[in-house]
Amino acid sequence: MKKLLTLSAIVASFAAPAMAAEEVNVYSYRQPFLVEPMFNEFTKETGIKVNVKFAKKGLAEKLQQEGEYSPADVVLTSDFARLVELSDKEVVQPVSSKVIESNIPAQFRDKESEWVALTMRTRSVYSSRDRVGKLGNDFDYSDLANEEFKGKICTRSGKHPYNVSLVSSMIAHHGEAATKEWLEGVKANLARKPQGNDRAQVKAIKEGLCDVSLGNSYYLGKMVNDKEQKVWADAVYINFPNQNTTGTHVNVSGMAMAKHSPNKENALKLMEFLTGDKAQQMYAEVNYEYPVKEGVKRSELVASWGDFKADTVSLDDIAANHSAAIKLLDEVKFDL
Repeated sequence: MKKLLTLSAIVASFAAPAMAAEEVNVYSYRQPFLVEPMFNEFTKETGIKVNVKFAKKGLAEKLQQEGEYSPADVVLTSDFARLVELSDKEVVQPVSSKVIESNIPAQFRDKESEWVALTMRTRSVYSSRDRVGKLGNDFDYSDLANEEFKGKICTRSGKHPYNVSLVSSMIAHHGEAATKEWLEGVKANLARKPQGNDRAQVKAIKEGLCDVSLGNSYYLGKMVNDKEQKVWADAVYINFPNQNTTGTHVNVSGMAMAKHSPNKENALKLMEFLTGDKAQQMYAEVNYEYPVKEGVKRSELVASWGDFKADTVSLDDIAANHSAAIKLLDEVKFDL
């Protein structure tokens, strides 16, 4: 009788399993202050708990190591290069969603549906208010190789993903030969060896070490709202190159569904939520980025920088030129 009761209990446990809490697991390169408010809002609306693991690097490798046993459902990245890495390492899967397709323009979605952009930022040129002034609409990235900027340019490493994407876009528009010549010109105009991050270049302008620098747009917002760095921000103008030609180069943050997502339905719900008006607005306000969903209002500070024409070259085309961009940077010894 005891054995029969035990067998009955086992059968019952399979027939009527206990209800597990609804959840979704996120691996994120994006910082807690930026994404946690959105996750809290998502949980409030859906009842689905969001578990997050934050990292500064190595998430693609982690997903490879975990394989089919990975708990990850959604991966958030801080830049386009890492979206491409996820696809290249085959650790994500295609996502089909009419909601996402309706919210996000095709330019900002992978043609194989393996990733989607969430926010946009420009690769701008900062100029000294005192020594250069505001650059006109006729200013192009190509002008950075001109003699007038000899010894006046600061930038971080050419091989940083932000700069690699810019070089990749130059290849898409002008070809490898012309881009190599441009890189040689920019290198010859550097005020110092590439170093530091984007904010360090603006600091260098404030200190008179250089007059112009390359930098992502959202860093201006971060500096303006930092007590120590505001003086750096006050020393520069933000400029949007190529307004009369191809448009300013843009990079993106984004997301993808993990290849072995154990909570696929909940993962899709989160991804759709992040492309919606509320999450796009929150992204824009907190990190001074541009929403990729059309019609979503920019933050007041970002709007104050003015409108600009963005480059419409496909992100897939930029990804295709990534290796060529690295090769050219090596050939001209840009960082040396």
